[in-house]
Amino acid sequence: MTTEAIPSKLAEIIDDFQDLTEPDRLQLLLDFSRELPELPERYGEHPELLERVVECQSPLFLTMEIGDAPERAVHLFFSAPPEAPTTRGFAGVLLEGLDGLPAAELLAVPDDVPDRLGLTRAITPLRMRGMSAMLGRIKRKIREAQ
Repeated sequence: MTTEAIPSKLAEIIDDFQDLTEPDRLQLLLDFSRELPELPERYGEHPELLERVVECQSPLFLTMEIGDAPERAVHLFFSAPPEAPTTRGFAGVLLEGLDGLPAAELLAVPDDVPDRLGLTRAITPLRMRGMSAMLGRIKRKIREAQ
């Protein structure tokens, strides 16, 4: 697998998925789902500060905080119900792989990262589109903040 512009933490996650059989990849996605943290209180009490990713089949909301120059570190926050493990799992992968990185690094992440997890045969195209939409929304919000 080529890792151009893929941050090291995210590349490790992709490698972990690629090293597994398809059923085990689904289990790993469920593990990421269970590890998705709750929103900080400042967002949990103010859902209007979150943006819904409408392309996701299950309700998923996100927001981010972008630090000051020169690095402009991006911190991601997601909210999805426990009964949406696939959506939560995708959010968990993005959180673990991208949180805290500089904005420029996030913008350089290839758009096909969701496909690189090796889940395209096990997960419906609509759900895969949801993860792509999450990544796209993150990039759009970074560009808007510039």
